[in-house]
Amino acid sequence: MDWGGQVSWWEVLENLLHLGVAFVLAAPLGWDRERSARGPGLRTFPLVAIGSCAFLLIGRSLLEGSESHARLLYGLMTGIGFIGGGSILKDHGNVSGTATAASIWNTGAIGAAVAWQRYEIAIALSVVNFLLLRFGRSAKGFVREGSATRG
Repeated sequence: MDWGGQVSWWEVLENLLHLGVAFVLAAPLGWDRERSARGPGLRTFPLVAIGSCAFLLIGRSLLEGSESHARLLYGLMTGIGFIGGGSILKDHGNVSGTATAASIWNTGAIGAAVAWQRYEIAIALSVVNFLLLRFGRSAKGFVREGSATRG
């Protein structure tokens, strides 16, 4: 990048592409949470993904050639865990929001994978997370019903 006041429009487009991919892969997860009225949703999930992607894109360019990339990733993972923790609620011994919290953390990993151009990981995380959110509740109920009839 030229720091002499010039903007590299090629880099702007490349970064927008990364952020767009992170957004597209996170949007279905946010849509699912929004549709199910389960805490953070359509705005939060894509923001976590593009924010994670952006922090690592910045780190890639600023920390090139150093060993600081791992520290950046550790800090990112911790911060996203904190955000996700805010969606976990405990009421009279019942805990809810753990799937949403885990999905938020996973969404950060999606953004990180996109930033490192590991699209295969980002796509796999997005698909598996979406399928678990959509069908995990029914599978969980099926397993509970099956164990109740056996016990």
